[in-house]
Amino acid sequence: MQIISSKDNELVKHIKKLKDKKYRDESNEYIIEGVKLIEEAVKEKAKIKKVIICEDTTRTYEIPTNIMYEIAKYECIYVTDKIFASITQVTNPQGIMAIIEKNDVDTSIDYTQDIIVALDDVQDPGNLGTILRTVDSIGVNQIIVSKGTADAFNSKVVRSTMGAIFRVKIIETDNLIQTIKEIKKQGLPYHYSYDISNKYCKEIKEKYPSIIYFIDLHRDGIDKSLSTVTINNKTYAKMMFLLGMKHSNSNKNLEVVTKLNNYLNDNYKGLMRNIYKRNDITYYQYFDSHNFIIEVGGQDNTYQEVYNSIKAFAKALESDLK
Repeated sequence: MQIISSKDNELVKHIKKLKDKKYRDESNEYIIEGVKLIEEAVKEKAKIKKVIICEDTTRTYEIPTNIMYEIAKYECIYVTDKIFASITQVTNPQGIMAIIEKNDVDTSIDYTQDIIVALDDVQDPGNLGTILRTVDSIGVNQIIVSKGTADAFNSKVVRSTMGAIFRVKIIETDNLIQTIKEIKKQGLPYHYSYDISNKYCKEIKEKYPSIIYFIDLHRDGIDKSLSTVTINNKTYAKMMFLLGMKHSNSNKNLEVVTKLNNYLNDNYKGLMRNIYKRNDITYYQYFDSHNFIIEVGGQDNTYQEVYNSIKAFAKALESDLK
């Protein structure tokens, strides 16, 4: 068995270069690490080009026998512990990684899907990975991302997906607004999104009955002068509750929201814009008594301003639960 021990080995250089997005795009490859992702790659029949294994058994002892059997079907290359340490991108590596070939680029959108998810400039790799994992868990197999969104094949994103990267098609668009306009041309009415949300929320509630709140988080399209307030020398994004009243649970929802609104008004004067009620619509709120929409700030509010408001909102929820 040949064991790579030189940092000048071409494969070692290649793996190190795959840390760079430009090189990943050029080579059409990316790296996965750890037993879980290797297992998912095998199960989903990902295009595994090479498996790299650390010769040090103290790192690889956790690799299950069945995984070792499966990866034996691919080209397996052993490296020294020192070399593995130089190419890994995780803090506590499990002694196994693989080079994966990306799937063929497919920019077509499946309009038959109940849910179409679009992301605009989601730059945090961990957040993107979590979103991919979440949409995968509810059966969504495609996601549209703007050019400014983090690279889905970044190692941190890949790890955060926990295997969803192999099941969710990622469609990158140069013009997200135009892409959304094209989706709208397919004739899907605005309220259809709430019909679909209701379907999945009901399923989640039945599966996890201990869930109390279903909160639809939005930001409003208003000027920053109207969406911002300073309280005790700290700047917040102003918030507003939004309720659909055309259903039997509306008064129960209103009771919950009024309690939350009063707490926030009492403790953060000026933070709340009010409670906005729509008598002609249900949104997705009719299957439970703790469902509501909350608008947090506007398109010009900063992350910190929104964070300050969400922190205050969390305290209101804590108060409501007591």
